[in-house]
Amino acid sequence: MKTPGGSDAAKRRAGEHAAEVVTDGDVVGLGTGSTAAHAIRALGRAVDDGLDVRGVATSYASRDLAREVGIPVVGLDSVERIDVAIDGADQVDDGLALIKGGGAAHAREKVVDSAADRFVVVVDPSKETPELDRPVPVEILPDARATIRRALRDLGGTPTLRTAERKDGPVVTDNGNLVLDADFGTVAEPRALATDLATIPGVVEHGLFVGLADEVHVGREDGVTVRRADDR
Repeated sequence: MKTPGGSDAAKRRAGEHAAEVVTDGDVVGLGTGSTAAHAIRALGRAVDDGLDVRGVATSYASRDLAREVGIPVVGLDSVERIDVAIDGADQVDDGLALIKGGGAAHAREKVVDSAADRFVVVVDPSKETPELDRPVPVEILPDARATIRRALRDLGGTPTLRTAERKDGPVVTDNGNLVLDADFGTVAEPRALATDLATIPGVVEHGLFVGLADEVHVGREDGVTVRRADDR
């Protein structure tokens, strides 16, 4: 369930601006989605110009794009640290809490983004909101679908199984799991909901990223605005 809206020019500005924080020798988390893809392409151009970096991909799509543009890709288990992760978001609220998972890659994204010393989010203005109110993607074990549906309803959510657009049947993640999009309306307390979702047996990962973003680069028609966690 990808978020519509936002011009490609604004996304490109955000992605390219964030790529500029990467320095020689860095290990970089490579996010998934159209805005993060602009950052990956910018890093590829920098590699062509001599920048020495290694990338840790959050999905098959980001891995393939990184290889296409010449970024050396390594596994998370082969590096001691991630210096910076650059990733997109479906929504970001005033407190820099995020909803991610429109591309069903949020489980791997959360592992990589949370491991980074610096997590940089790239978005266009259509992703900004005072409070989160999009359905929250929840990656689940297929056999636990019925019990997790009930648990999500008990928390006040309305879960919908995400279906594929170009084939019959549900979306299957890179990890071989299913995704429920749980609509809770306005998420007034993201941290509390994140804790509740994480405790449901069979939930692999949810799309609430709370307390993880260090800064958000918002691409606009006339430039880029940077919002930092320290500024709140």
